[in-house]
Amino acid sequence: YGGMGLDFSYNIAVAEELGNIRCGGIPMAIGVQTGMATPALTRFGSEELKKQFLVPTIAGDFVACLGISEAGAGSDVANIKTTAVRKGDEYVINGGKMWITSGSQADWMCLLANTSEGPPHQNKSLICLPMNLPGIHVAKKIDKLGMRSSDTAQIFFEDVRVPCKNLIGEEGNGFTYQMLQFQEERLWGVASALTPLETVIQETIDYTRQRKVFGRPVLHNQTVHFRLAELAAEVELLRSLLYRAVAFYVEGNDVTKFASMAKLKAGRLTREVTDSCLQFWGGMGFTSEVLVSRLYRDLRLMSIGGGSDETMLSIICKYMDILPRK
Repeated sequence: YGGMGLDFSYNIAVAEELGNIRCGGIPMAIGVQTGMATPALTRFGSEELKKQFLVPTIAGDFVACLGISEAGAGSDVANIKTTAVRKGDEYVINGGKMWITSGSQADWMCLLANTSEGPPHQNKSLICLPMNLPGIHVAKKIDKLGMRSSDTAQIFFEDVRVPCKNLIGEEGNGFTYQMLQFQEERLWGVASALTPLETVIQETIDYTRQRKVFGRPVLHNQTVHFRLAELAAEVELLRSLLYRAVAFYVEGNDVTKFASMAKLKAGRLTREVTDSCLQFWGGMGFTSEVLVSRLYRDLRLMSIGGGSDETMLSIICKYMDILPRK
């Protein structure tokens, strides 16, 4: 379909390299294309759907977005309210989606909607939804704390008609497909954070080496250089967990537990590293002129998007048999 036919570990290598971009929004937009909106289509979509949506997305001719979250259902995916009611050979879609990355410019959406009245984990389906259809309203581009170079939209659907052949896989399996899709999204997110964390630590070392307070460089205070060394060690531990999870995934195993652990650790660590480093920059860290303040804002999303820290903890508990699985 225009891709290189490589395994998922190459996606992770790309995600790490994209971390050299000095913001979070651009790597995230690319990640939506490669690891968030397209895995289910690649794995379960019909040949016709792949040719219509996957080929131009891989080529870069189409922008894709992922339509999961709603105003009342973020990490609680089972609680979404958007419906796709089958009428003849079409689905009629009503509802809305919130916090949709690339939503203002997307050519199509991988949409999760309720297609029946059944149990919440068995009544959902994924649908390839062209974004130029009548009844689709991009309400606004959301003004955000971070990721400000990324357009994030609120979108409403009013009697939007889409052919039933745009269904990905089997009707009613959308929740399961999306949970599988989430694993690649979470691993991509972790990988994309590694290089920025290394960069902000190194730039903090450089800045505190030349910034003097009370007659000596800030870096020469033991509390500063010990803290930076500790943070660097934590980043390497996160990298090792990610690589273990990716290797496990490439071998065809269920990686949900490891991906959730890595996502949880990445969310906590991005907050810890950027906050600690910003503190060492002093007043300069509170300005918009330095990278640490931008990453402090951009990387804060790691603990929220793609499943919150609390959701990751719940998943881990289920895989440890602390909580019952649904």
